[in-house]
Amino acid sequence: MAMQQTVSWHTHKVSREHRERLNGHRACLLWFTGLSGSGKSTIAGLVEEKLHAMGKRTYLLDGDNVRHGLNRDLGFSDRDRVENIRRIGEMSRLFVDAGMVTLAAFISPFRADRDAVRELMEAGDFVEVFIDTPLATCEQRDPKGLYQRARMGQIKDFTGIDSPYEPPDAPELHIVNDGISPEEAAARIVRYLQTHDHLPQQDLPLHDGA
Repeated sequence: MAMQQTVSWHTHKVSREHRERLNGHRACLLWFTGLSGSGKSTIAGLVEEKLHAMGKRTYLLDGDNVRHGLNRDLGFSDRDRVENIRRIGEMSRLFVDAGMVTLAAFISPFRADRDAVRELMEAGDFVEVFIDTPLATCEQRDPKGLYQRARMGQIKDFTGIDSPYEPPDAPELHIVNDGISPEEAAARIVRYLQTHDHLPQQDLPLHDGA
């Protein structure tokens, strides 16, 4: 018997709305996408620090960390990349239902996979943040030496080298991370949340220079 015929969604009395009311802010999913070395995790971490300092409830899902546990059985083939993002999308949906501002920092190279995660969310819950960093800059940074190894043929299916990256068509936030500081990028993302009703109005500065 198919799982769909034996499993049904159970609605609990404590809802997302109850949790958001207790938290004092709306939940959403900030989905950071970009090449390896683009600065996704660094910027996402700074955004979480800023939100935490404001008293907001957050959780940051990082690509490497998730592959240590939930997705440790997956490799980096196209098929495994698709499954990796599918699982992260489902987990992110649960975190949003828990009332959290959820930050997900994943290369997520395929446009269709990111769109599938968007489809899991309610309207306005999915905020795609494209950290647009030139490949040459990413290779120059190469904090883990991965590009060098990929160029030497030691790593296969590496995004940007022998596996494609499909940039978003219309992300909610397009941050060209070339010549700006991570702090500037993080501040722009927090400002987006403030001006799109994800954070209470009292969190808004008196003016842009506040």
